[in-house]
Amino acid sequence: MKRFQERTQGLYWRQLCVTAGMVLLTLCLLGVSFFSLSYNYARSQQGEEIASKARVMSQLSLSYLESGRYLDMEDLQDDLDFQRLASFAAIVSDVHFMICDMEGHVLLSTDKTLDGKTVTIPPERTAKIMERGSASWRDDFGGLYPQKRFSVGVAAVNPVTMERVGEVVAVSTMASLDSMWQGFIGLFFMTAFVVLMIAFMASSVTAMRQVKPIREMVEATRRYAEGDFDIRMNDYGRSDEVGELAASFNAMAESLQQTERQRREFIANISHELKTPMTTIAGYTDAILDGAVPPENEEQYLRIISGESRRLSRLVRRMLDVSQLQAIDPLRSGAHFDLCESMRRVLISMEKKITDRELDVEADIPEGPILVLGDNDLITQVIYNLLENAAKFAYKGSTLYLGLTLLDGRARVTVRNCGDTIPAAELPLLFERFHKSDKSRSEDKDGVGLGLYIVKTILEQHKEKINVTSENGVTTFSFSLTTK
Repeated sequence: MKRFQERTQGLYWRQLCVTAGMVLLTLCLLGVSFFSLSYNYARSQQGEEIASKARVMSQLSLSYLESGRYLDMEDLQDDLDFQRLASFAAIVSDVHFMICDMEGHVLLSTDKTLDGKTVTIPPERTAKIMERGSASWRDDFGGLYPQKRFSVGVAAVNPVTMERVGEVVAVSTMASLDSMWQGFIGLFFMTAFVVLMIAFMASSVTAMRQVKPIREMVEATRRYAEGDFDIRMNDYGRSDEVGELAASFNAMAESLQQTERQRREFIANISHELKTPMTTIAGYTDAILDGAVPPENEEQYLRIISGESRRLSRLVRRMLDVSQLQAIDPLRSGAHFDLCESMRRVLISMEKKITDRELDVEADIPEGPILVLGDNDLITQVIYNLLENAAKFAYKGSTLYLGLTLLDGRARVTVRNCGDTIPAAELPLLFERFHKSDKSRSEDKDGVGLGLYIVKTILEQHKEKINVTSENGVTTFSFSLTTK
């Protein structure tokens, strides 16, 4: 019990962790995908924007680069008009510009932190700019900047001759882009935490609802193992699989309780039925052995002992028959037989008993064959038991009826006798095991109380029911079978 509770606890935590893990994984995948796509898109857009600013500056500096007036950086920086123009453009564009010659040497930079420093664009960058017309990259320019910066270089091209006369590199601090993504990351983690907590609580409630019925089933199973079948599962008004399982569990408990009740009744009945002949046999045997019975009466008592022994043997044999009948499926083969012929054979076999009871027989059996679905031997046993029971309780000199009629494609067998009226309260008990009427107990010493129970069992195996009525001294048993 403790181990199972630990397993259910493990089931609770496993489901909780799996749900939380799936939510977290989904959030991470969505966050990384969104971050990557958005970052690349924003960087591309900003790159195009910076490139357009660099082209404008290249047009502004085209005349200076094309004239060849400036042989080095000091010459270009001494031109105050161009320097003011470049600084104004840098302030408006929020980027720094580097005016370079064809070899990538920086002639002028609007970044004051680079004053007095010699800066050269790497040859491979310059070659790419001259070849493609523009290029973008991230670089710290040989350690001049503490962090890598986003740079876009464009070639300065004479619009008339299409001759490249230099290049302009626009350098962005990326501060706006970095701050935006830092804010995004913070927002993402905060949102992920909130969603994860909601998923955790929802999964916790769901897992608890699933584990709770399992715990109740464990407790119910333990009670059933102890023989207590009164406990029932609570379905909590659920219509899902758990509710269906609870309903099935309660149906199983009801079936087990009924089976246990029948088992106890069976044990009580069989104990009573076995005790009576065994007590009689033991009593008369001891009396003979002790010499308490006169020699001239010994034969009488031995006959009683023999009769009780045979009755005990019949009882055991009938009990075995009932056990075998419950394991038979007579409809599986789908065989058909002539019901009229079976009824005639039963009448012939019952001739002596009917004659001994001085009964008249009214047989209403069609001359032609009527084929029905079922097991011939078992249905013959049903008719025999019903006819034997009717003959046993019929008044001497009365009429015994055995008939067969067709109704709505079904064959209906009827057995009727004239005798004492059976009380309405006793009719449902006729087919119980070991049930006998008071008259049977006083006059019939051969019966064991299983004949009608066997009848009901055989018909139930054929998916049929038997009906009984008793009014004004007329008792009628009837059942139906499916015809071909």
